Amino acid sequence: MRRADLRINVIGTSGAGKTTLAARLGERLSVPHVELDALHWGPDWTSRPDADFHGDLRAFVAADSWVLCGNYTNTRPVFTHRVNCFVWLDYPRWLVTWRVLRRSVGRAWTKRELWAGNRESFRLTFLSRDSIIWWSIKTHGKNRRKYRAMFEELAGRADVQAVRLRSPRDAERWLDEMVRSETAA
Repeated sequence: MRRADLRINVIGTSGAGKTTLAARLGERLSVPHVELDALHWGPDWTSRPDADFHGDLRAFVAADSWVLCGNYTNTRPVFTHRVNCFVWLDYPRWLVTWRVLRRSVGRAWTKRELWAGNRESFRLTFLSRDSIIWWSIKTHGKNRRKYRAMFEELAGRADVQAVRLRSPRDAERWLDEMVRSETAA
């Protein structure tokens, strides 16, 4: 792959670190990065209409190079045909749970804006049926099976580099190797 045509999709369960890795990758390779959550969420945690969400995603992936992170299954037909590097953060449940807990508490404490004016709160984090922490715990196994199938499907394509990272250390090593190989090219 050349930097001029890098099209990378980073997936993993909620809290794995998709956005962090994808943002660092985009920055170090000087390619645009977008988080599917940023395109999906409207004000007051309302989902944007699919036509708008998918339209914005289509416009983003029309570029020659990009890094995309997120797990919205209904968006796969919009961009999967353009992906040439698929990265799966396949971390254990305990690590993901710790990360999502730490991240959510930090976001609620600082009241940092996420997307479209939305912020995490202690009420949403701990007292809601829609808690991202609970969501991460209860969907980890199901999502892992789904991502394994996606990984196997894309790993079977000759035009896709499929990367499965099982720890943050693996992710750091891969990121360094990717940047090194792309800057040497």
